[in-house]
Amino acid sequence: MDKRRFLTATGLAGLLPAARSSASPRAASGPTLLTVSGAVGKGNRAALDPALDQMMVKHGIQFAKAWTFDAAALQRLPSVTIRPTLEYDAKVHVLQGPLLETVLLAAGATTGASTSLGLRAVDGYNVAVSLADARSYRMIVATHIDGRPLALGGLGPQWAVYEADRLAAFKDKPLKERFSLCPWGLYHIDVKAA
Repeated sequence: MDKRRFLTATGLAGLLPAARSSASPRAASGPTLLTVSGAVGKGNRAALDPALDQMMVKHGIQFAKAWTFDAAALQRLPSVTIRPTLEYDAKVHVLQGPLLETVLLAAGATTGASTSLGLRAVDGYNVAVSLADARSYRMIVATHIDGRPLALGGLGPQWAVYEADRLAAFKDKPLKERFSLCPWGLYHIDVKAA
């Protein structure tokens, strides 16, 4: 294990107890904004309800248990700030939210080297990304843009995104090609452990 990976793992391990305790298994006080299913811990919600989880059913999502986050639970997780140039207006914006991996740890998700993630947006856009890439890109679950909460109907309620301007894999690509792995309107993460 290289030094950077060791330090990252050690640092995230130190956040784990705080992240798990801050996103307790109690019922959400507000509406669920993000559901993490698949290879998760014991979960804080039961199986998908075909009558009441209509959007998930229409998107072909299935699960026996899941971990859900409301706005308050996401806000309690440690937040980071990135400043990417966005494809929509070619301007730099300030995005804030927890690292994607922090969200997964709070959900008790499997975070092994071969873990893969299905990130699904409210419009049905679905992208697969390896956890290794999400870590490498320091992908966040953005909840705020320029100091304001991301709005449903805009880029919210959450956006899985990275700072493409600073990543070798994306910075030299045309702006319109930098964010294909970044679904805005993120509402579901499917965790798969290989």
